[in-house]
Amino acid sequence: MFRIKRKSILYIFSIGILILTSCAVAKPKTVFNPQQTGEAPKYSDAYYWAALPTKTDPSDEVPFGLETMNMQEIDVFFIHPTSYISKKHGSSWNANLLNNEINEITDKGAIRYQASIFNEYAKVYAPRYRQMVYSGFSTKDLDSKKKALDLAYEDIYNAFLYFYDHFNHNRPIAIVGHSQGAYLAMRLLKEVFDNEAMKNKLVVAYIPGFPIPVNSFKFLKPCQFAQETSCVCSWRTFKKGYDPKWMVKEDSVIVTNPLTWTTEQVYVPPSENIGWVFDMKKGVYKSGPGAKIHKNILWADKPKFKGSFLLVSKNYHRGDMNLFYMGIRNNFKTRVNAYWKG
Repeated sequence: MFRIKRKSILYIFSIGILILTSCAVAKPKTVFNPQQTGEAPKYSDAYYWAALPTKTDPSDEVPFGLETMNMQEIDVFFIHPTSYISKKHGSSWNANLLNNEINEITDKGAIRYQASIFNEYAKVYAPRYRQMVYSGFSTKDLDSKKKALDLAYEDIYNAFLYFYDHFNHNRPIAIVGHSQGAYLAMRLLKEVFDNEAMKNKLVVAYIPGFPIPVNSFKFLKPCQFAQETSCVCSWRTFKKGYDPKWMVKEDSVIVTNPLTWTTEQVYVPPSENIGWVFDMKKGVYKSGPGAKIHKNILWADKPKFKGSFLLVSKNYHRGDMNLFYMGIRNNFKTRVNAYWKG
């Protein structure tokens, strides 16, 4: 089992507080085994939904001081990012859905700080799924990685089918996912919405945190302006001035600037960031980081908050959404209104 020998500092935006901890990363000891994947979710049971309009959950929250009109005219199908990271949560390729600690990380992190962005204008549905372990993204065992991700997608696809047949009632849909959730959302968009029949049912897709090739879809296109609908937004956030070494090997991917909602490569100052969220209890931080599209990534200014001098990481992946919380929330409102007018 791989173990981090020296204490490391993890800066995690998405749960709203700065966590300083040492972490032993979960890493499977054997190849993928379908007999060790845990029981498949039953989406007729509310337990297997991290967010559901019929129950109280963290997606219902708003930052302190923010009011909501609850004009929930459409549905958001939200696919959460990886929360199966630590060795103490197991060593299998896919998360066990009965592991309450993993579920709690999901709920207190992504559901509270990402899915909640959309609760003003949508009913939020977020399935629990047998997510692939975090270390799977860097493994050399590509066959096991593929099988683990296929299993995760199988759950997501089944969850969407149940949602569509039992909850949606022909309402417009937005697809949202982050990181592993963005990858799975990309697959769902390809299979379900990338056709003439379903394209116009999609309000928008926000799928940051994973490289989405520009040519991923036939009918769905990258969003080019703030009012556009039936299109796809994606970005990956890094500190301004940082060039990841791996980026030179990448093909062209979708990069949207969440301050302008265009693909223009111009710097947008902090004054255009209408607010980000670090801690729900502290409300919205006004004037968040400025941002600029740089090649295949989004450059962002270092965020300012109490203790931000400790932030040495140049990878702002965890903050892909809450660094632009109010901008996404406002843009979602804009696209919903445009959808109804269109």
